[in-house]
Amino acid sequence: MLLPKRVKYRRVQRGRLKGAAHRGNKVTYGQFGLQALEPAWITSNQIEAARIAMTRYTKRGGQVWIKIFPDKPITEKPAETRMGSGKGSPEYWVAVVKPGRVMFEVAGVDEAVAREAMRLAANKLPIKCKFVTKEETDGEQ
Repeated sequence: MLLPKRVKYRRVQRGRLKGAAHRGNKVTYGQFGLQALEPAWITSNQIEAARIAMTRYTKRGGQVWIKIFPDKPITEKPAETRMGSGKGSPEYWVAVVKPGRVMFEVAGVDEAVAREAMRLAANKLPIKCKFVTKEETDGEQ
């Protein structure tokens, strides 16, 4: 499970999910990528589940890059607790993903295998995703 070694602040505000991704919207390391079409918080468990699905399908052939990192702590208050008495304690970590962000990349496998591996990974994520190639994302401005 991914999480930061240390952070400056233990609790952060929720923020907003408006706008499109300006960074990380191109396939840089591999040949094929999985691009987000909706904004969302992706938890570290979801990232790990998608990674396992991809590596299992490719039978550990090729290489997989995870281009998102869960660096935002999400707090929760205990069940049946009255309002007040401060903010809850951090329970899990999320990566803030905006539309256009390339979340995973694959290289070293042919397109049919990569497409199926990305489809299996996309099924583990709570948002709509799109399979993209390096040529597609380089042409977009």
